Amino acid sequence: MAMKSLAPFSSGSPTRSADPFGGLRHDIERLFDDVTRGWQLPAVFRGDGLLNPRVDIAETDAGLELTAELPGIDEKDIDLSLDDDVLTLKAEHKAEKEEEDKKKRYHLVERSHGTYLRRFQVPFTPDAAKVSASFDKGVLKVSVPRAAVEDSKARKIAIGKAA
Repeated sequence: MAMKSLAPFSSGSPTRSADPFGGLRHDIERLFDDVTRGWQLPAVFRGDGLLNPRVDIAETDAGLELTAELPGIDEKDIDLSLDDDVLTLKAEHKAEKEEEDKKKRYHLVERSHGTYLRRFQVPFTPDAAKVSASFDKGVLKVSVPRAAVEDSKARKIAIGKAA
């Protein structure tokens, strides 16, 4: 039994006989590719004007370890906070402008600048007083320890008379 495609037209090269709009679609795709060539958005661009830093997150017995790549960021431009079990990482990457060289014409600009923002829900109750972070060579390392577990021994609860 021969398998048939559910697509209304063949997926091969567009032919006007098989797909009346195939040639037009091919021409529009080629035009779009030609116009947007070199306009690549950084892989970390979110579409809302914010950038996503690349992160690795690992959960251990001790807590959570987060490592984030923040290339070109100064330590003073990083804001790290923990509020209601949500870890927020915000960093500002400022554009470097060279005002004095007016003869320079850029052919390609791929380095991104803007605000990095990520929020992470911590999957356990963190010990906020013991959260630590270090920053070296564009890499931020954050350690979020677990809060000490209270002794959950069973205890008898007295029942009083209703008032």
